[in-house]
Amino acid sequence: MKRIWNAGLCLLALATLIAWQISSLSYGQEEDDFGHPIIGREVAVPVHLQDGQEYELSIPQLIAFGEKLFTARWTSQEGAGRPLTKGTGAPLSDPSDPLVFPRNTNRLSGPDANSCSGCHNLPYVGGGGDIVTKVFVEGNRFDFLTFDHDDTTPTKGAVDELGNFVTMQSAADPRKTIGMNGSGFIEMLARQMTAELQTIRDSTPAGGARLLRTKGISFGIIARRIDGSWDTSHVIGLPAPSLKTTGPENPPSLLILPFAQAGNVVSLRVFTNNAFNQHHGIQSEERFGVGVDADGDGFVNELTRADVTAVTVFQATLPVPGRVINTDPYVQAAIVNGERKFKKIGCTTCHVPALPLDNHGWIYTEPNPYNPPGNLQPGDAPLLSVDLTSDKLPGPRLKPINGIVYVPAYTDLKLHNICSGPNDPNTEPLNQDQPAGSPGFFAGNQEFLTRKLWGLYNSGPFMHHGQFTTMREAILAHHGEAELSGRAFRSLSKYDQDSIVEFLKSLQVLPPGTRALCVDQDGRAISCPPGIQP
Repeated sequence: MKRIWNAGLCLLALATLIAWQISSLSYGQEEDDFGHPIIGREVAVPVHLQDGQEYELSIPQLIAFGEKLFTARWTSQEGAGRPLTKGTGAPLSDPSDPLVFPRNTNRLSGPDANSCSGCHNLPYVGGGGDIVTKVFVEGNRFDFLTFDHDDTTPTKGAVDELGNFVTMQSAADPRKTIGMNGSGFIEMLARQMTAELQTIRDSTPAGGARLLRTKGISFGIIARRIDGSWDTSHVIGLPAPSLKTTGPENPPSLLILPFAQAGNVVSLRVFTNNAFNQHHGIQSEERFGVGVDADGDGFVNELTRADVTAVTVFQATLPVPGRVINTDPYVQAAIVNGERKFKKIGCTTCHVPALPLDNHGWIYTEPNPYNPPGNLQPGDAPLLSVDLTSDKLPGPRLKPINGIVYVPAYTDLKLHNICSGPNDPNTEPLNQDQPAGSPGFFAGNQEFLTRKLWGLYNSGPFMHHGQFTTMREAILAHHGEAELSGRAFRSLSKYDQDSIVEFLKSLQVLPPGTRALCVDQDGRAISCPPGIQP
């Protein structure tokens, strides 16, 4: 079954909602065997979608229910918390000491939030987060990450799974919470780019080599040896899991992983399944099993397949960011100059202003064909499709131009080394692409996904660690592959540097209800002036 939403289906769904209504799903109460409302319950989501119901709702209704799940403040009466499992989903190393009060929450190893919107809220629901909402990525591999001040070891840290003492920084890898606006377009770009890279891979003969290039972005060269085995030593910009190969019949996946700061999540759905377990202690059926109480909290089916689809579609259809252009001639001239200088000093080599989606790539589908096991995969459920350009969705929206949607996200969806070396304070102390506890794991990580700049300004703080309060600080911290651009920025006149900052300040998530991609400082729709990309 394939379902592509259009106005006709929407009207049909609105007219035929008779079995149950979105209002009852959002605000109703559970009933007992006698039809009486169950009183005294403290739950955020009293009624969940049952599998199959995601196809009975119109897309706006599905999005509305997904937003309810995204903003829900989960409680222990509906499965919040994970007494016997880590944030990774693995059982606790010490099940005799379960994560129950007062160990039921933990800022470092989780659960660490009541709701998705508790972190994703700048400037609106679905956006980025303040410095207080940092995600401690590697903390989820610990039962309960603490720091004993009576510890006399030099590191004064916690003990990892191998018995090593580790500091807070190396144990947790703090990362900034980034915004999800426009993420449906980002996922579809990644899918198209992956498909194109895999087509090039599959055309590479034994003893040959091919340039990996998609949408104008080069990922280096893939080669095959005479025996048919794969050589990825000259592939660049892809994470280690995408380059893994086990022989001639098992080529590297070459997956573009467009989510998370280090580019290691393939889809919004995987991101959602990961986050609900790690941060809230809410387990999805597709990840942990139907009828299975994986975390020992007495609840099963805490998040149905239909629920995950709803909250994933909500994120995929969040409005795309736009431009805020001050009408003051002096400021406007600075924005135009800044955009020009941003390109001239080489920043657009990585922060590509726009990438093209063609062949109706703006039709977002669930599930993603590249989802790994433990997440919904093609064939597990009917296909659900959404036109991301539809005016029925929250605005603003990108539109096709001559059969192509240009996604102005200012990224190449590629990993780059932006650090000056292992002692650079921007270097992460752990490398998640390597096995936990291995030398490569502790060697650290200096490669990060090119930051999507659309919506940048009003969803700070900045850089992958979220420790810079200004964009200028983040620019000045660019080294490694960005060294030449960083030097060029530092050599600019004060006016030109300030102009680049003004250009970046114009890249914003726009107020709810906005339909235009360009607005003035008061939120009124305007045409983008010449020299400014909408």
